[in-house]
Amino acid sequence: MKVWHLVLAALVLSFTSIFIGVSDVAPWNIFNLSGDQLEILTISRLPRLASILIAGASMSICGLIMQQLSKNKFVSPTTSGTLDSARLGILVALMMFTSASPLQKMLISFLFALLGTFIFMKVLDKIKFKDAVFIPLVGLMFGNIISSIATFLAYRHDMIQNMSSWMQGDFSMVMSGNYELMYVSIPILAIAYLYANKFTIAGMGEDFARNLGLNYRQVVNIGLVIVALVTSSVVLTAGIIPFLGLIIPNIVTIYQGDHLKKSLLHTALLGANFVLACDIIGRIVIYPYEIPISLTVGVIGSGIFIYLLLRRKKYGL
Repeated sequence: MKVWHLVLAALVLSFTSIFIGVSDVAPWNIFNLSGDQLEILTISRLPRLASILIAGASMSICGLIMQQLSKNKFVSPTTSGTLDSARLGILVALMMFTSASPLQKMLISFLFALLGTFIFMKVLDKIKFKDAVFIPLVGLMFGNIISSIATFLAYRHDMIQNMSSWMQGDFSMVMSGNYELMYVSIPILAIAYLYANKFTIAGMGEDFARNLGLNYRQVVNIGLVIVALVTSSVVLTAGIIPFLGLIIPNIVTIYQGDHLKKSLLHTALLGANFVLACDIIGRIVIYPYEIPISLTVGVIGSGIFIYLLLRRKKYGL
């Protein structure tokens, strides 16, 4: 698959997404919009499109980085407790700082996501039986422990409804003024591109990386910071999007190979296209109502994940 194929698909899906909704905004009226239609585009449709593209690209790249650093193709923010830790951080921010700004919530969520990811990586170092499927199962159990703690705290402080809203990834409430934190991901992903070769070397093992003169721990820590920061911004804005960082890097690896720098652009574009396609499906299946993005991505993503598990030996995953 060529890059221009993915770019063309993104343009077609983006154009389609802008004109899907309850409010009547037709593509043939694009140069003759009323005041209300222009407000719908600028306040709702375009911010929603931007947040979908950023979330899809950034979470897919986070999965690619985690798989490279952990040397396991089934590790991602979903299967390492990163998403659950970010959600716990938002809950703690609401409990301790009731008037916290979105930026303050994101910083606290970032710290929890970073801590949770760091603990998972430490647990990973201690595990001797590093089967491809066993590692993500450990991560899922670790994430469920964190999720249980968050649920307990939410019940104790009567915040279970707030926490449930983060479990359901949803772009329907994204509007101008409440999604701009996601732009933090753009410079962070640029840093990921600059460190791509170092992440590739680090993925070959600590001893090998040190023999090549690479500061292994520093590179791993930078990777974890990137993953935690991007995850916290996405969870705070759109909620949890499952399986995205798990399946997209694996699909790209099948046809592009394991070189991280060569795979970054493909991963970002395919992830953005996948989330955008799932969002469009969720908006038209029961139109004029819509299905949360976490449900459509979860159903389609889980099916792809099962397929990858069954065919992992064929594809070398």
